[in-house]
Amino acid sequence: MERFYLITGHVSRIELLVPLGVKLVQLRIKDQTEAEVRRQIARARDFCAVEGAQLVVNDYWKHALDLNCSFVHLGQEDMDQADFAALRRAGVRVGLSTHDEAELDRALSHDPAYVALGPVYPTLLKKMKWGPQGLDRVTRWKNMAGDTPLVAIGGLTPERVAGVFAAGADSAAVVTDIQQAQDPEARTRHWIKACA
Repeated sequence: MERFYLITGHVSRIELLVPLGVKLVQLRIKDQTEAEVRRQIARARDFCAVEGAQLVVNDYWKHALDLNCSFVHLGQEDMDQADFAALRRAGVRVGLSTHDEAELDRALSHDPAYVALGPVYPTLLKKMKWGPQGLDRVTRWKNMAGDTPLVAIGGLTPERVAGVFAAGADSAAVVTDIQQAQDPEARTRHWIKACA
């Protein structure tokens, strides 16, 4: 599992940042038409294939299947509708969000490619019903997840990432710190170094 996991909301950001050396990137599209979602997924799929990066499609598992994508990420609500058997038959790997032990048990029952735990730190990105999980929870999650890779997400910065890895995370997912950076390219390079 790649240690640096970029999450971005538009294919143009993938085209800007992946060539800097990003090997794992999630396209998390919000509030767009079906046609625009499909256009961005297809474009990101082709771009990542050329760049040698792994694209993860957030939420839109049906489009991912239709468009021959190989990796999706699902939140807990998305898991209710997802056809895990169809994804498995198509060889699509699945990453799953978790926030408490019941969700972790449920996620692990699907034999995911990874489980994500968040928010590790306070996050500005979205209103969460969960408070910051903290590094002790990262360690506990890794113990419970065993061989399943653990992705830490939420409030991560390059200064915090060594502690997250030391606590047991296999990968650090980054959204806001790069999204809000004045120079996203320089910040991405900084992150790649911090996770090396």
